[in-house]
Amino acid sequence: MEALWIFLPVVGAPLLHVWVLRGDLMRGLARPLDGGRTFRGRRLLGNNKTWRGALLMCSGVLLAALVLSLWPWWWDRLPSGIHDAGPALYGLLLGLGVVVGELPNSFLKRQLDIAPGTQRSSWSGRALTVLDQGDLVLGIWVCLLPIHVLSVGEALLAFVVISAIHFGVNVVGYAVGARAARV
Repeated sequence: MEALWIFLPVVGAPLLHVWVLRGDLMRGLARPLDGGRTFRGRRLLGNNKTWRGALLMCSGVLLAALVLSLWPWWWDRLPSGIHDAGPALYGLLLGLGVVVGELPNSFLKRQLDIAPGTQRSSWSGRALTVLDQGDLVLGIWVCLLPIHVLSVGEALLAFVVISAIHFGVNVVGYAVGARAARV
């Protein structure tokens, strides 16, 4: 259960990002991370992975970690390595994990010619869809290594819970017209 508390600041990522996207703010940073580069004739990451998104997702998690750390009911549930690192380093590593965790799946989807926000009905397409819901867990697992090592069980629990929440948010988002594609 401790793993779920570790991941709680991740909710700050979309909370900050959505407001900037809705207002089309920070347009100068809305440039693709891959700079338009290709591999095997296909984009590395595509237009949806931008510097603006990376900065906002990481900043949202960092801000959430800083705010949540003010409340002992949450901060005291975290492992000692995270306490020793402090909320700023922990939030930064967690935020980087969110951003880094999404990149390999985006790369795979671009190389398989799967457009952003779409899926294939094959078994491999469904597997990528499942991975897409919780890919940030893998990035966070790696990025937190300097301060805390998640067990395989903790990472699996976080993956299942975050994937379920992400899937639910996507279904609701599609139903209310906030998402263009179904999951």
